[in-house]
Amino acid sequence: MEIKCHKVASGRASGPALVTKDAISFLGNVDPETGMVVDPAHELFGQCIAGKVLVFPGGKGSTVGSYVIYQLKKRDLAPVAMINIRSEPIVAVGAIISGIPLVDRVAEKVLRLKSGTLIEVDADRGLVRIFGAD
Repeated sequence: MEIKCHKVASGRASGPALVTKDAISFLGNVDPETGMVVDPAHELFGQCIAGKVLVFPGGKGSTVGSYVIYQLKKRDLAPVAMINIRSEPIVAVGAIISGIPLVDRVAEKVLRLKSGTLIEVDADRGLVRIFGAD
C-alpha cells in the first residue's frame, strides 16, 4: 500500500513501525542516552525508538526536544524515520538538523498500523509504503 504525504525533512529510510496514538515529548518521554520511552503514562513505555519508523500524531513540549532528537541521532538511538499526522516545529527542527526523514499530512488510520509492520518513508517523493498491509 502507498500513501501520499507531505515532506517535512528530506530523506528515505525503512524499518519496522513503532506506532502510538499518544503525542511524544522528546524532552521527558524519551531517554536520550538509551532511546527508551521512560514516561510510565505513555503508550510506548519501556520500548526503544532506535531503528524504528516512529509513527505518532505529533510532538509536544519544550523546544529542547529538538536537541534531544539530535542527541539520539548522534548516539545511533534515533528512529530511522518519523511519520506524523501533523508535525509541529519541535519535531520538524529535530528531524531536519538530525537528517531523519519526516513526513506528515497522512490519514489518522496510520495510527492503527501494528507495530512491527515494515514501512518505507520516501519523504522526497512524498510517499509512505506499507508492506504486508491490505
